[in-house]
Amino acid sequence: MKVKRIKHYKSCHQILLVGEGDFSFALSLATAFGSASNIVATSLDSKESLVRKYSRASTNLDELKNLGCTLVHEVDGHIMNHHPLLENKLFDRIVFNFPHAGFHGREHEWLQIMLHQQVVRGFLKSARKMLKEGGEIHVTHKTAHPFCNWEIVKLAKEAELSLVEEVPFGRFDYPGYINKRGHGDRCDQSFPVGQCSTFKFSKSHFIPSVCQK
Repeated sequence: MKVKRIKHYKSCHQILLVGEGDFSFALSLATAFGSASNIVATSLDSKESLVRKYSRASTNLDELKNLGCTLVHEVDGHIMNHHPLLENKLFDRIVFNFPHAGFHGREHEWLQIMLHQQVVRGFLKSARKMLKEGGEIHVTHKTAHPFCNWEIVKLAKEAELSLVEEVPFGRFDYPGYINKRGHGDRCDQSFPVGQCSTFKFSKSHFIPSVCQK
């Protein structure tokens, strides 16, 4: 079967998506592959909460289910390696787009930044335990001030991960993907991504297989 690709992801990758909003990113990948059998897509929210928060969530979830996606809700990214449906599973790509701790202050305030860092730090430590040899953890994140103060690369080093590369992120590279605020009264609204990158991390500099490249 021919391997299909969208940006950094291939149909032969075993992919774990963390912190999905309305699951439109998962559906973008699945549509490009023509199948979602290689994708496990998760949310912190329950299914009921998702349907209330996001106008397209129910439709997106139905389409993903029809494409063979494994859908798992109420997954805490800090301890996801212990989730009964995820433990003992390993992945080629583990992806967290625009991690956010919720709105507890203004983005430039240090308490808010520390809360964001806590979210990313816990995710990276858990994701590392779920990564195949030669696999990558991807974090897409704004890089302009004050978001640069999150120090994503430093957090990865604390989790014993190495930066493979940082590449510019473009939302329109993923047809159908709509990033969501996810919190508050405007949770179903998108937000301008502005200057942002996808940071790729690995356990170390393994030589990837043909599929993993």
